[in-house]
Amino acid sequence: NTERRSVQCQSCRAVMVFDPSRVGQNCEFCGSPALVAYSEIKAPIRPESLLPFKVPADRIRDGMRRWLRSHWFAPHRLARASLIDTLRTLYIPYWAFDANVRCPWEAEAGHYYYVSVPHRDSQGRTVMRQERRIRWEPASGEITHTFDDEPVPGTHGVDLGLLRQIEPFPTQDLVPYDTAFLSGHVVEHYQVVLFDAASASLQQMHPKLEQLCAAEVPGDTYRNLAIHPVYSNQTFKHVLVPVWLLTYDYGAKKYQVVANGYTGAMAGRYPYSAWKIFFLIVTILIVLLIVMYASG
Repeated sequence: NTERRSVQCQSCRAVMVFDPSRVGQNCEFCGSPALVAYSEIKAPIRPESLLPFKVPADRIRDGMRRWLRSHWFAPHRLARASLIDTLRTLYIPYWAFDANVRCPWEAEAGHYYYVSVPHRDSQGRTVMRQERRIRWEPASGEITHTFDDEPVPGTHGVDLGLLRQIEPFPTQDLVPYDTAFLSGHVVEHYQVVLFDAASASLQQMHPKLEQLCAAEVPGDTYRNLAIHPVYSNQTFKHVLVPVWLLTYDYGAKKYQVVANGYTGAMAGRYPYSAWKIFFLIVTILIVLLIVMYASG
């Protein structure tokens, strides 16, 4: 097997694993030519499994062309540019965490009730109307829950907000890690280390547990919910997931469009045309003036 080497982009800080013949090319994430050998990786955790590319290239290219044309606020020349030619395939690092949770909770449960309150109508007459009140009572309980493959991206090279939009990556279809799958693709080394990823996974689990506990509070509403999760049987996997990445410059900014290489889900960012926004505002103002004139 050809030895693979790691390089880091001095612009966006992404770490990529290349075949030696590719070292020196531009960064796959931002296009910068400033790549240097990355020697800080000591005893890295080897991927346990990966999700292979499944969606064919022509479907992704057609989808991205449609995506670029579908945004009315984007500049016209953006849709005409040959951006798809720069499309590339990457294996992005993810951490996947499992945990069993026992979670006691307490809250104040609110129960609606109604009282008759005197009120004056438009003729000045006193009438009775129903007003809703809330009776608060203490409540508590406990839930158990199992998290399976809670995903935490290990990348700094791809916009995390975009990655979240193209999740999930179906972990039930993972296959054992084999370098044969990597041929022809760029592999990013994880930059979110295991300790930080584990902490992030707990932060992700917490609001989900709050939702589960909130659903157990009796009554019609609640307040002052407090949860006390106790985690056990915590395990992790380091996996690689397939991503199609399009990076392009417009003006002084860089933009990314990404697609899930397994499901085809797509997300991206694009510049806004100041002229289109201006004409939209003018059109709205004209319509409002016409409506006001007609109603007057």
